Amino acid sequence: MAERLEVLSSRHFPGLLAELGVSLAFTTYQAGKLFLLGSGDGGRLSLFERTFARCMGLCVDGESLWLATLYQLWRLDNALPSGHVHEGYDRLYVPRVAHTTGDLDVHDLAVDRAGRPVFVNTLFSCLATLAPRASFAPLWRPPFVSRLAAEDRCHLNGLAMDDCSPAFVTAVARSDVADGWRDHRRGGGVVIDVRTDAVVAEGLSMPHSPRLHDGALWLLEAGTGFLGKLDAAGRFEPVCFCPGYARGLCFAGPYALVGLSKPRGSRTFAGLELDANLAARGAEPRCGLLVVDTRTGEVAHWLRLDGVVEELYDVAVLPGVRRPMALGLVSEEIHRTITIADPAPLRAE
Repeated sequence: MAERLEVLSSRHFPGLLAELGVSLAFTTYQAGKLFLLGSGDGGRLSLFERTFARCMGLCVDGESLWLATLYQLWRLDNALPSGHVHEGYDRLYVPRVAHTTGDLDVHDLAVDRAGRPVFVNTLFSCLATLAPRASFAPLWRPPFVSRLAAEDRCHLNGLAMDDCSPAFVTAVARSDVADGWRDHRRGGGVVIDVRTDAVVAEGLSMPHSPRLHDGALWLLEAGTGFLGKLDAAGRFEPVCFCPGYARGLCFAGPYALVGLSKPRGSRTFAGLELDANLAARGAEPRCGLLVVDTRTGEVAHWLRLDGVVEELYDVAVLPGVRRPMALGLVSEEIHRTITIADPAPLRAE
């Protein structure tokens, strides 16, 4: 990267990745980067980055990564056979397929049981999937949204899957007018059960990143700065304060990994309870990752990014990967990297 980027982590963060046998991927739409974080030589972190315009939602599907960008959904596939390494990396992601959707402001992204991507189409306030001859095919929309319109009515943003099927979503408000969610940022947020259309939690401030883990629905209340989970009555139970605007959540063993951003100086981030919660703790908002022990609610490890990167969107775990990398779209290496599949029949049956 041409601009300055400083990376600092807690002393034992690299050891935790090695102990868990995982690497991480995370995105920044503000700087347009996909980061791959693994274990390098000598117990140090390995940080690899590639440029994708406004990359946001991210998900892992076996040995593939799906990535939502400004106007495309990308699939990156691992090109290394099991047990092989390339220049010290044990996972080599190659951009194989790009679906052009147009700028839908895609947020969370997942893959369902049939192997198709399911994504939060924030601009049209719906869940959607890819269509061969269209920008998208709508799958579901909140019951309070009366029609599909390119108006970002409720700021639908988060998606939780259950057994590879859409289960819960988060929205900033129950609004049915263009950009109406901005007027309800402090307490208008809801969690909706996609299977029943029922609102299962309300009164939230800028909820993001719902995830099912160990039988509980976890999420980030970005407007207050808390990682928490819903109780049986649908009440949000704070577990850990996160010093920043929290978006991006995944789990590895007993640990929750949370993405943090520095709030922009705009109306979207102004006037939130997060400001008072930071001040009460003598804290400044930071950009980076937190590792929270879900058993105690304590921060076990952290990673800070300073410089050109100030906002993150999503974070995902790469299980069984020690040190990942990816090919760039403009590098000469992508011209030379050629892999051959098993033979295919000459005639389709």
